[in-house]
Amino acid sequence: MAAAAFPKHYRLLKTDEYSSVFGFRKALKSQHFLLHYRPREVAEIPGARLGLVVAKRFLRRSVDRNLVKRLARESFRLLRARLRGNDFVLRLATKPKPIDRQALALEIQRLLRKMTLPAR
Repeated sequence: MAAAAFPKHYRLLKTDEYSSVFGFRKALKSQHFLLHYRPREVAEIPGARLGLVVAKRFLRRSVDRNLVKRLARESFRLLRARLRGNDFVLRLATKPKPIDRQALALEIQRLLRKMTLPAR
């Protein structure tokens, strides 16, 4: 499997998985996003997992919602090896006025980098 792949065991798939992350009530905030996180048990599959929430009330067009999801998945794939073993849910919290692809990608990367392991 390629190093930058995004297989199912690196995704949050079930409602219970999302609920447990939201229930832990820890999050990092940026201008447009909230990054909710929950530490995972040691016995579980190692590595970080990602879930995405992009509400229609913030981005009406599905093209825009899909763009945000693609940007988030790509940033996660590139940083996954350095992320702590947490479950993450990236949630769009406010409506971005202009849809600026580079600015949104940079904002997502900054949020995820805050959760990386310290360099050795």
